[in-house]
Amino acid sequence: MKQEHLTSPWLDWAVELQALAQAGLHYGKDPFDIERFQRIRDIAAEMLACKTELSLERVRDLFCCETGYQTPKLDTRAAVFQEGKILLVRENSGRWSLPGGWVDVNVSVLENVVKEVREEAGLEVVPRRVIAVQDREKHNRPVYAWRVCKIFVLCEALGGTFQPNSETTASGCFSLEALPPLAEEKNTEEQIRMCFEAAEAKTWETRID
Repeated sequence: MKQEHLTSPWLDWAVELQALAQAGLHYGKDPFDIERFQRIRDIAAEMLACKTELSLERVRDLFCCETGYQTPKLDTRAAVFQEGKILLVRENSGRWSLPGGWVDVNVSVLENVVKEVREEAGLEVVPRRVIAVQDREKHNRPVYAWRVCKIFVLCEALGGTFQPNSETTASGCFSLEALPPLAEEKNTEEQIRMCFEAAEAKTWETRID
């Protein structure tokens, strides 16, 4: 979805309408109220379809498929250091990111951190410290049509080697002064700098938005 084409008010209105409608559909009992909340959800989808190149059907699939009270999605990012350099993986796009991704519904945050590093970088790690819990919208672009909570975790590498996979094409360790082109929708230079600061600090207070 090309959120960069959306003006901020349009996106904010559509997201809020979708969240209100989803809550109403979950908690509502009166059939007429359910009908009204469904229409509000349809309007939110129509607003996004109007402002993007996606079909209304595709917007509904991406934006209106959840049930229950709407909460942010969880994304984990692992900061793994080797000889003072940070581990990054190269995405299929050619840009680089910290190993990570959406937290699967059947694993914990810690388990997801370990799983993502294993899958994307071929390393076994032990999570040691939560660096930050961030509201993605305050740090990364483009803005999404849903809110995301990003959890950065400092990890210790135990061993392993990169294995070819469907998500990443290479891995490497980089100094802060020689970072490759970043997948900034996932991590920015500022966020990676924060990870360096956490790794170098004797004590660290988790940063929370």
